[in-house]
Amino acid sequence: MNRAVAFLGVAALALGVVPAPTATSTGASLTAVASSAWQTDASVLGLAVAKGKAYVGGRFTKVRPPGAAPGTSQTTRTYLAAFHQSTGALDTTFNHTLNGVVWSIVASPDGSRVYVGGDFTRVDGQVRNRIAAFDTATGALVANIKPSVSYRVKAMAVGGASLYFGGSFGLVNGVARNRVAAISTVTGGLLPWNPNADADVYAIDAADDNSKIYLGGTFAKLGGVNRWAVASVNNSTGALLPFAAASAVPLPPSGCTSRVKDIETAGNRVYFANAGDGTGCFDGTWAADVATGKLLWKNNCLGATEAVTYVNGWLFKGSHAHSCPGGFQDGTGGHFLLLQNPSTGSLGPWFPNTNAGPPTEVGPLVSATGGTDLWVGGDFTKVNGVGQQGLTRFTNLGPGAKPLGPALPTLSIPASGQVRATVQTSLDNDDITLTYRLLRGPTNTVVASTTANSTFWLRPNVTLTDPSAPRGTTQRYRIEVTDGQNPVRGGHTTITIR
Repeated sequence: MNRAVAFLGVAALALGVVPAPTATSTGASLTAVASSAWQTDASVLGLAVAKGKAYVGGRFTKVRPPGAAPGTSQTTRTYLAAFHQSTGALDTTFNHTLNGVVWSIVASPDGSRVYVGGDFTRVDGQVRNRIAAFDTATGALVANIKPSVSYRVKAMAVGGASLYFGGSFGLVNGVARNRVAAISTVTGGLLPWNPNADADVYAIDAADDNSKIYLGGTFAKLGGVNRWAVASVNNSTGALLPFAAASAVPLPPSGCTSRVKDIETAGNRVYFANAGDGTGCFDGTWAADVATGKLLWKNNCLGATEAVTYVNGWLFKGSHAHSCPGGFQDGTGGHFLLLQNPSTGSLGPWFPNTNAGPPTEVGPLVSATGGTDLWVGGDFTKVNGVGQQGLTRFTNLGPGAKPLGPALPTLSIPASGQVRATVQTSLDNDDITLTYRLLRGPTNTVVASTTANSTFWLRPNVTLTDPSAPRGTTQRYRIEVTDGQNPVRGGHTTITIR
């Protein structure tokens, strides 16, 4: 569930959508330049942003400042830490000792609490069997949220006065609850909600109006009824609800199993992330209408999608996409961070990247927003080619990424007194549409200007013509490219004009 302010960047104009103002000049609502953030010494698996802080959980036991090499300048944080949303710096006042991995974190709708789920059984020496809650104002452990869950909690969501959670467990407070259950956020007591999954639940989210709960995972049945990998259920009983869009996830034929790894609701839509484990398995994203359950679109990028987060009118996804039909194909490498138009699923103008590190070699595993930013966690060790382990963040502040410097133009004379310049379009990691200017002479006089679109998978040539080149002279020409904030000039090419 996400309460981000609706926004669409300037690239959405082509889709007939009028954008709201933003602090950047980028086509996306966030820059592709990563903002300063502390790092972790192992994977981040859970994230939530509340009351000006990002709460981060995972396999790590140490954190360190940005720029610090692995093993240096470390501060102990056992599986859970908090960082200031505005700076990315460690919150030194939030310091709890857990005895096991954190797999999931979710904030209450008002931000007053964060709920943490995982493998732990103790928090600061107190019994907390795989679920704990913290007060965001004081950082204190909440006394009455302490259900006894028999095994791993991997996903959580808050809807109304209920905390819904899923994972690999079979008992809650000694009562049968197969892999999915709910407790009261008021009393901490077990609720009758009981979808009864026959295999692990990886993802849960509540509709923004709390009208229904969505489940994702590897289950084949809920309550004894066939439902592969995804379902919509009643928010009080857990009974199955009609959900036609579930057909987006193919049934598992031999050698190919696609499962739902993340769910994100935003207003009247719900978005899903899928990961397959066979060649050509469905790894993409898809969207459904909350009220009707109708499938709205399906994106078939290959390369497992682990996380989706709706920020400022865009859908950001963490994956290791290596091929996207209608976009880029195999051979362009792994693209671990991408942006999608939430209305169509098409790729948007945002191309930062991470790598993938141990132990999963996947890259981004989880993401969250405070409304105007994006926090990303996973097992990566680099962001945009620079060392940054486990955690990164992107904001809507600053001028954005600079375009790639233009190449030397190829010059020709199409007619007397004219010079034609041809150059390959540049690449900008947070803009598709760039402005190109043809500059003449030592004074860099602008003699032509045009705009053109480019992406990392399609960089066509652009041509500009000087219509009044001085005959009988030798002139130098260069190309300037700009995204509106970052002008970049290339080198000169010389030609004699007839």
